[in-house]
Amino acid sequence: MRYVIYGAGAIGGVLGARLFSAGFDATVIARGPHLEAIRRNGLRVDSPDGTETVPVPAVAAPDDVGIAAGDVVILAMKTQDTGAALAALRDSADPATAIVCLQNGVENERMALRSFEHVYGVCVMFPATHTEPGVVQSQSTPIPGLLDIGRYPHGADDTAEQVAAAFRKASFVSEVREDIMRWKYRKLMMNLTNAVQALCGTGEEARPLVERIRAEGLACLQAAGIDVASEAEETARRGDLLQVRPVAGQTRTGGSSWQSLHRGTGAIEADYLNGEIVLLGRIHGVPTPANEAVRRLANSVARERGRPGSVPVQQILDALPRQS
Repeated sequence: MRYVIYGAGAIGGVLGARLFSAGFDATVIARGPHLEAIRRNGLRVDSPDGTETVPVPAVAAPDDVGIAAGDVVILAMKTQDTGAALAALRDSADPATAIVCLQNGVENERMALRSFEHVYGVCVMFPATHTEPGVVQSQSTPIPGLLDIGRYPHGADDTAEQVAAAFRKASFVSEVREDIMRWKYRKLMMNLTNAVQALCGTGEEARPLVERIRAEGLACLQAAGIDVASEAEETARRGDLLQVRPVAGQTRTGGSSWQSLHRGTGAIEADYLNGEIVLLGRIHGVPTPANEAVRRLANSVARERGRPGSVPVQQILDALPRQS
């Protein structure tokens, strides 16, 4: 079984390197200066345990891989790039190809299922960073991440078991879950604060905004009748498995949305995190002003190449309607 990791940023880069180092046939699809650096020097993985340069094969597009029967394609880009990735895959891969969505949010699997019949979701708990071409950081040790997997929309099969086993051999913790979307909705609730961190930082002054965002999210999931793993379940599953440590003497600066602003990519995934709550609110008649405010502002700051932490929390709170 060959693994094609489509998107070699923080998550995909570390995973591709770990799979390759564990002896699997793994190839990463990357782009731009990052691809050039990997091809030239290998992929450098910095971790609390040191630095390793991995000669994982890297290509620019699915056409360059030659995706064959039995290959597993792991999507690791942010959701705003999933549509283009799936369009490229449709031209290169058989509809029976297994597609594994190693991504935040809950829209990727649905998008993939339109074109591919075997789709899998992964609940990603995986502290990693990518801010420099050719370099990724894995910030938890000795376990780099928790990657539970299940078939979408529900169920389990031999492919899920094989992928989970590969993740485990590559040093991750992974179980097969027939109810994987319950866990992905819990992760969505956690990711609703990504945009707040990217815009405002992590100070205590952000707590009122975070609480409003989470309350809106919970109200929308309840109104939609969506079954979501509880916070207690998530806490028990995570336990003390993830131990985030400094890398090269530096502590982790921010999550995936923070990294998008830091790199000046011009895009951010807020439409598929906070925007998912806004969508549910509009469908089910639940007001979501806080999620809509950070969704719009995050997109605006990303387009303008604004810096992370550049928006005062109070600016956002002052623009929201008062709670009754």
